[in-house]
Amino acid sequence: MTAQTILPANTLSAGGFDVANSVRFNSADSASMEKDAVAPTDNNKWTFSAWVKRSKFGGLREIFYGDDGSTTNYCTIRFNDADNTLTFKNRPGSTTSTLTTTAVFRDPSAWYHLVVVLDTSNGTTANRDIIYINGVREANFSTENHSGDGDACYINNNGDPMKIAKGRTAGFFDGYMSEVVFIDGLALAADSFGEFDEDSGIWKPIDVSGLTFGNNGFYLDFKASSNLGNDANGGTDLGETNLAATDQSTDTCTNNFATLNPLIYESRDNTFAEGALKITGTGSDSWTTHYGLSTIAVTSGKWFVEAKVLTVQAAQAILGLISTSQTIGSSLKDNGVAAVEKEGRITGGGNNIQTSLTAFANNDIAGIAFDATNGTVQFYRNGSAYGNAISSIASDTYYFATTTYQDAGVVVFNFGSPPYSESGGNSDGDGHGNFSMAVPSGYFALNTKNLAEYG
Repeated sequence: MTAQTILPANTLSAGGFDVANSVRFNSADSASMEKDAVAPTDNNKWTFSAWVKRSKFGGLREIFYGDDGSTTNYCTIRFNDADNTLTFKNRPGSTTSTLTTTAVFRDPSAWYHLVVVLDTSNGTTANRDIIYINGVREANFSTENHSGDGDACYINNNGDPMKIAKGRTAGFFDGYMSEVVFIDGLALAADSFGEFDEDSGIWKPIDVSGLTFGNNGFYLDFKASSNLGNDANGGTDLGETNLAATDQSTDTCTNNFATLNPLIYESRDNTFAEGALKITGTGSDSWTTHYGLSTIAVTSGKWFVEAKVLTVQAAQAILGLISTSQTIGSSLKDNGVAAVEKEGRITGGGNNIQTSLTAFANNDIAGIAFDATNGTVQFYRNGSAYGNAISSIASDTYYFATTTYQDAGVVVFNFGSPPYSESGGNSDGDGHGNFSMAVPSGYFALNTKNLAEYG
């Protein structure tokens, strides 16, 4: 198994534009945003830009959508259910234009920048529908049918809804979005929204507040937790459906936080939710490999992670470590290096390392301070040290992990941006994260800014 250590270079460059917030969309909640379009600046010409990070795969996942309430008149930007490609489709009546990428978007640890341009009055057919991915114009499509001259569009159509993270009635998006921008009346290139880092060459966001947005344009920066649909450009806000203040996240395209990896063992009766931070075991089979593993693995540095156990179960390893060189099978107790278990013990390598500790109960919070450089671990329960520190952990690359075992155990991870209300307000020494307990001195939240500095 290969570690996915994603380190966008914009986190290495001082003085760049910093994105503070994103919104965490959970499809199980049918979470979305929308507003009705007024008379557009130009129904034939617009640009949409968004940074997205996926946390669920399979199923149709809408990013931006508009229709007139029918099944025949619509426009959509979406991830496809069968192969995780990206499609932009404009269907005004019997005419359909479609661009479907050959590229797939299946990395739960990556932020992608998507720009889609519609300009049906353009004299060059190939320039009427354009997709940019991470600053580069997409050229390879499995389907490439461009709009006709002057075709209308049901995104940006007077009186019709424009929807974020939802299709006509379904297709809810799972994951994170930040810096969501819609420009009515201009066909803009990707460099209006981002730039290549001069040192690394990696694509990163820029300040978009100076753009001209047009009658229906909007800019969602998600800085107001009480009004996530706020248009930072000053236009009409988007209405929110099934979104709460806890859906505001600090996991963004300029500071990428770890989540759990839904590509690993979801088929073994796990379900992942809340931006891949919540894992639930369904308990419908006898497998014990119901793992949740962090998307980021570490080889050095000092890291702090919390996990809130919503439903405890017998022999559950709530929070622990497993190396990337380890064959994953059976339980975290058997295959992990160290883990805290529900019964009140610390286990690892198939053995009980420490016993006769306080058992975990529903809503308890486990913590782990892992010094990957020096090979030590200290566990915590509800802010107090849990057992003695463990030393002499071999040098390797490690995931943070949990197992839900056979029953319906539920664990929610907090890598610094929790999907639940956390009143602790404790950040690391660099001001990152919101943790229940005070972060031990010298330990840091698991995100790319900290990895760049301390990893």
